[in-house]
Amino acid sequence: MLANFKRPFAKFIKKAHKPLQLAIEDSVELICSNPEIGESKVGDLAGIRVYKFRFNRQEFLIAYRLLDSPLGEPTTHVDILIIDFYQVGLHENFYDTLKRYLRE
Repeated sequence: MLANFKRPFAKFIKKAHKPLQLAIEDSVELICSNPEIGESKVGDLAGIRVYKFRFNRQEFLIAYRLLDSPLGEPTTHVDILIIDFYQVGLHENFYDTLKRYLRE
C-alpha cells in the first residue's frame, strides 16, 4: 500500500490542529485497509472516491483515487496499491475546489 498525498491534502493537514490531524490519519489508515469504503463519484469526478467522517460534530470529506498498476495494464494480482489523496475538508465548496484542482 502506497499513499500519495497531493498538495491541497498535505496543506490542509499542515494547517489543522493536532486532534483533527489524528482523526484524518485514522481515516487514511481506514481507507488504505479498505479502499472501496468511499463513495464512487460520477460525471466530472469519475474515478474519484469520497470518504466522509465526523469530527467535533462536523462532517469532513476525503477525496482519493485508486491507481492502476504502474504500467497502466490491468492485473489480476496487485502487488502494490497506490492511492492518491487529493483533498480533505468540510463539505462547503469541497467539490468545486476539487474539480478546479483536477482541471489544472
